[in-house]
Amino acid sequence: MTDNANAIIGEAIRRLRETAKLSQEKLAEKATITYQYLSAVENGKENFTVGVLQSIATALGLRVDTLIEEAYSDARPVPAVDPKYFIKGAKLPPLLTAEHVRTALNHTHEIMRLVNAALIKTSGRPLPSYIQGNNFSGIVSNILTDSFSTMTPYKHFHGQKYPDLVCETKGRHIGGLEVKSTIQIGKGGESHNGHSGWHVVACFQIDEKSGDIQFIHVMFADLIGQGQRNADWKYVGSKVNKKTGSQRTETYNTTSRGTAKLRHGTAYLDTSVVKIDHWRIDPKVPVPAYSPFQPKSKKRIAKAKNIRKGVTSE
Repeated sequence: MTDNANAIIGEAIRRLRETAKLSQEKLAEKATITYQYLSAVENGKENFTVGVLQSIATALGLRVDTLIEEAYSDARPVPAVDPKYFIKGAKLPPLLTAEHVRTALNHTHEIMRLVNAALIKTSGRPLPSYIQGNNFSGIVSNILTDSFSTMTPYKHFHGQKYPDLVCETKGRHIGGLEVKSTIQIGKGGESHNGHSGWHVVACFQIDEKSGDIQFIHVMFADLIGQGQRNADWKYVGSKVNKKTGSQRTETYNTTSRGTAKLRHGTAYLDTSVVKIDHWRIDPKVPVPAYSPFQPKSKKRIAKAKNIRKGVTSE
């Protein structure tokens, strides 16, 4: 076994021993090894044979495979979105519900946990340490797209590249959905095509140590494609990195109007992390009743914050 595997299994033995309320001396006695040797095993500083592992597992009342499974599992709770942060009445694509969105976001959290746990166990590093920011966001987007396809009526669209997902019922096309994720909270849309249709921008934060992600702001909007009247997209071309010489693909960004539509279409907003008080919103775009940028909504959010902090006001 590698030194890393020794440390992983040793830590699991220590954790299981403490859970069983056994001292090192007592467990060593039951396993017929010295407590000094057991201490070195728990600290990942000593090699061990399958026979020794069998003796320790038996002393803990476990099978060897159960001990190893425990060693390579992650006992920390997987991040999850909080239902209280969903915006009541937010407009979503046809047949999509807040519950669909919740399960898709959490499914993505779970998959990212599995990927990062496996990498950390084998290499000591989570996925974000291997991949640059934009590429990492692309991976999250792909996993989120797959989660929507698994958990919602919107399924992978294999006929062409756009949109990412389509919804059909009884052979009738209901609509499509383009998926984008980003660590830039509140950012507008970015696309390689700027087509019309429903778009979702899911903003997340990263735990650099574990690699876990947590969705904290999710926006939906039915946007008008580039080249059309009152288009919500503008062409920004292809950028070249001066340091590396690499060139990004051609890109469209949302106009101030398109960004406002997305922000007004906020479906999930974790107000414990995201502060929208000073975000600029295009005043020419009507503010829907469900928007968190409605004056009443802002007051409601502020009141909820004060209640959580134990502050009351008249």
